[in-house]
Amino acid sequence: MTFLLDNRLEVLRLVLEHVLLCAVSLGIATILAVPLGVWMHGRSRRIGMVTAVTGALYTVPSLALFSILVPVVGLGVVPTVIGLVLYAQLMLVRAVVGGLDSVPEDVRDAAIGMGIDRWTILTTIDLPLALPVFLAGVRIAAVTVIGIATIGAVIDAGGLGELILQGIQRDQVERVTVGALAVTALALSADYALVRLERRARPWANRAAAAGASA
Repeated sequence: MTFLLDNRLEVLRLVLEHVLLCAVSLGIATILAVPLGVWMHGRSRRIGMVTAVTGALYTVPSLALFSILVPVVGLGVVPTVIGLVLYAQLMLVRAVVGGLDSVPEDVRDAAIGMGIDRWTILTTIDLPLALPVFLAGVRIAAVTVIGIATIGAVIDAGGLGELILQGIQRDQVERVTVGALAVTALALSADYALVRLERRARPWANRAAAAGASA
C-alpha cells in the first residue's frame, strides 16, 4: 500500500497506457472480426478454414509471437497491438457467427418475404439481434487481451506489464503485487462494464430489429 501511495502517478500512467493499448487492439480486432464473421456465417467450409487459422494463432505463446513480430515491425506498441489483434480474432469471429446463428430463421424469412434486401436485413435485423451474443464474446476477448498485454512490456510496449517486469528485475515484490492487482482490477472492470452493456443491448436489439422489419 505504501508503494502505491508513493508511486501513484507512475501507476496511473501505466494503467492509462495499458487501457489505451488494450482498447486500440480490441477496436481493431472488432473492425476485422465483424465482416469476417459475416463472410463466414452459414458457410461451413469458410468457418472451418478461418477457425483453424485463428485457432492455430491462438495456441502460439504470446512471447514467441511478439518475438517473431519484432524483427518485422520493431519494438514497442506496434508488434504488441498486432499480436493482441491476432489473439482476439478466434473469440470475436466465433461470437459474430454465434450471434448470427442465434437470429430466428422465421424473423429473417419474414423480412425476405416482405421484399427487404439482404443488406438491409443484415444491418437492421441480423446484426442488432446478434449484438448480445457478440458482446459476450467481446467480454472474453477483452479479459484475454488485458492479460496478454502485460507480456508486451518485454518488447517495450509499456503498460502495467512494465511494473511487473521491473518488480521481477529489481526483486521488488510490491511492484509485482501492485501490477498484478491492477491488471486484475482492469479485467474485472471491463468484464463488469460489458455485462451491463450486454444486458442493455438485449431489449434495444429487439426493438431495433422490429423497427427494421416493419420499415
